Amino acid sequence: MYEEMIEKSVAHYRDLLESQIKRAENLNNAPALEKKDKLVIGVVGGDGIGPIITAQAQRALEAALKDEIAAGKIELRTIDGLTLENRLAVGKAVPDDVLAEIKACDVLLKGPTTTPSGGAMMESANVALRRELDLFANCRPVCVPEQGIDWMFFRENTEGEYAIGGKGIEIPGLLTMDFKVTTVAGTRRIARAAFEYARKNGKTHVAVVTKSNIMKKTDGMFSILCREMAAEYPDIETEEYFVDIMSANLIKPSMHSKLQVFVMPNLYGDILTDEAAQIQGGVGTAGSANIGDRYAMFEAIHGSAPRMIARGAGDYANPESILRAAVMLLQHIGMPDKAAKLTAAIETANRNAPITGTAEGCTCAQFGDAVVAALA
Repeated sequence: MYEEMIEKSVAHYRDLLESQIKRAENLNNAPALEKKDKLVIGVVGGDGIGPIITAQAQRALEAALKDEIAAGKIELRTIDGLTLENRLAVGKAVPDDVLAEIKACDVLLKGPTTTPSGGAMMESANVALRRELDLFANCRPVCVPEQGIDWMFFRENTEGEYAIGGKGIEIPGLLTMDFKVTTVAGTRRIARAAFEYARKNGKTHVAVVTKSNIMKKTDGMFSILCREMAAEYPDIETEEYFVDIMSANLIKPSMHSKLQVFVMPNLYGDILTDEAAQIQGGVGTAGSANIGDRYAMFEAIHGSAPRMIARGAGDYANPESILRAAVMLLQHIGMPDKAAKLTAAIETANRNAPITGTAEGCTCAQFGDAVVAALA
């Protein structure tokens, strides 16, 4: 009785497999970087609290880069249209005109975007952008000096469950199946990025996080390729952990100073970096970088906080996470001194304009005022 459904599912799976084979074959054909006289930083507000917090990060960048902007060396370009309403209206995770504007930029500062859950078939805008811009490395730092924590997470950003997880198969009333994909080239490049970061920053330990005892094909290959990469870096200790025990190790004080650099598939990185950010002070305190060979995108690690908007508290959203992303952006474009100055300004704002998420604390704009004042 299921023969017709099976045949449709087989055809569907064939299409998915062919598309992923083509993608895997093209991974090593990155476009050459162009030399430009002007660096264009695109600023995208997003949904929910996104425009509110992103506005403050844009103010901070304008203050930090005022000389470069005045000299015409850097442009901050506002990009509208990446809202849930617009995406639903055109039926695309990233509307074509918005994507064209984004691709005309060099780096992107992006606010949180809302992804419909459950049966709504709209793809995540983040997932779509990571794929379209080939932003394969999601880099998330977490630092709590008093606990001996100085961590950098390298999350593979374009594969795993996120690549085709929303294109699964359903046998109504009986079962559903989603898919996970891991490529050789995709794994090697994220592993290389993690080990190179460790070597360049004097780190001595890399943790490879998988569930290869259960996901034997995908995570199994990820594990094997990371071990092969580790052999090229004999000065760095490499250990593999299963994702469940690593989630426990993150809150185990005796492990805090041992753990330094992490590399892992997409889903595990999504989960563990939120846990790590909570140790630091909450997801509102952590920024995120999405790095590719041509483009880079910087964002808060949290979502658009629709519940906060619903209760009318959006103006009290904490912009620290996206401000931390702006710090990473400045580091990426080769301005470490300005990044350090913005970091200090954020710390000053935390003291002078504390955010609580309610009317008992400062507003997002007041926090931004304190950051800009400290940059003056």
